[in-house]
Amino acid sequence: MSLPGFESFPFTHGEFTRTIYRKGSGPGVVIMHEIPGIIPEVRAFAERVVEAGFTVFLPDLLGEPDRPFSNGYLLRSSISACVRREFALFAAKRSSPICDFLRALCRHAHAELGGKGVGALGMCLTGNFALTLMVDDAVMAPVLSQPSLPLAIGAARKRGLHLSDEDLAVVKRRAAEGVGVLGLRFTHDPLCPPERFQCLREELGDGFEGIEIDSSRGNPYGHPRDAHSVLTRHLIDEEGQPTREALERVLGFFRDRLH
Repeated sequence: MSLPGFESFPFTHGEFTRTIYRKGSGPGVVIMHEIPGIIPEVRAFAERVVEAGFTVFLPDLLGEPDRPFSNGYLLRSSISACVRREFALFAAKRSSPICDFLRALCRHAHAELGGKGVGALGMCLTGNFALTLMVDDAVMAPVLSQPSLPLAIGAARKRGLHLSDEDLAVVKRRAAEGVGVLGLRFTHDPLCPPERFQCLREELGDGFEGIEIDSSRGNPYGHPRDAHSVLTRHLIDEEGQPTREALERVLGFFRDRLH
C-alpha cells in the first residue's frame, strides 16, 4: 500500500514490523493516527506539519492508508483494535505493547535527523501514547490530541493516563525540567472525559497545557456536541475558529521545542 506524496519504509522493533510513511525536512515529528487509520484528514494534518518545516514519520498501525472515513470502516477498525495484542484498551496504569515499537521509532528519527529531539503526537486511540514516548529522552515535544485510552468506563479509567506509575514518575520529572505536554480535547467528548485532563493538571502542574474547545449545545463555533477529532475530522480551518487556533498552537509547540 502507498500514501500519496509520502515515501515508505518498513521498520522493525521487537515483535512488531510496521510500514512508516515519511515526508519533509527538518526536525522529526512522529504522528500516530487515530481510529480507523490514516484517513485523508490525517494525511492532510501530516502535510501541514511538513509545510511548517518538519520531517513527519507516520506509522501505519491500523486500517488502509488514505481510505476515507465511514462508520463501517470505524467499526471494523475498532473491532480489530480490540482483538489485537498491541493495544490495551482498558489499561489505566500500563501502556499498550506497541509503545515500545513507537519509542524505538522516535529514537530512529532522532538518530537520523539529529537536533534537540523529536515531537510525538497521538490522536484518540494513540493520544496517550505520547506520554509513554516522553519517557525516552529523544522526545521533546509530546502532544495528546483527544487521548481516549483507557476507555472511559468507571471513575478510575476516566482519570487514567494509560501509563505505569514508574513511567509517570519519569514524565513528571521531565515536565518539571521543562519538557511540557500539550493536550487538546472538545469539552463534551465522552471518549476523552474532563477528568483525564484534570488528572494531567494535578500530576504535571505547569508542565501541562490543556486546550479545551467548546462543543456544548448551541456553541458559537458550530461544533457538534459529539465533536472528537480536533486536528482532523472536526477541524474548522477558518480564521477565528478555536480548532484552527489549536492547530497553530501545535505547530508553534513543535517550533519552540524542536527548532
